[in-house]
Amino acid sequence: MIELIVAERCTDCGACIEVCPANVLDPGRDGLPILARVEDCQTCFMCELYCRADAIYVAPDCDRRVSVSKDEVLASGRLGQYRKHSGWDEWAEHFPNEQWLMEAVFRRAAEAAAQPKARKPGVTGQK
Repeated sequence: MIELIVAERCTDCGACIEVCPANVLDPGRDGLPILARVEDCQTCFMCELYCRADAIYVAPDCDRRVSVSKDEVLASGRLGQYRKHSGWDEWAEHFPNEQWLMEAVFRRAAEAAAQPKARKPGVTGQK
């Protein structure tokens, strides 16, 4: 879930607002994006991918907010890490963008979820 926009790094390009499929961000009064509807965040990382200034931190937990501070995120080196490891923009020569591989992972997960659950002997309610 999106957790943080570091104002000092933001260039006010508006890319994050434009690419968010859940309309989580709004332009603020000073032009910088604000987290308007965080509860709608799908944790798709699109805002983080398109932020060339590495000003956005999206935590991988998509079910609940994670408390982080600006200083903690800056010190951790996490800003821009997803964009870098995805091979976007200036990182294209150094890291291959292999996001397309996730299709197979999601397909296998869907197939596993569709399989009947194996019954375990001795579990209450099962024969």
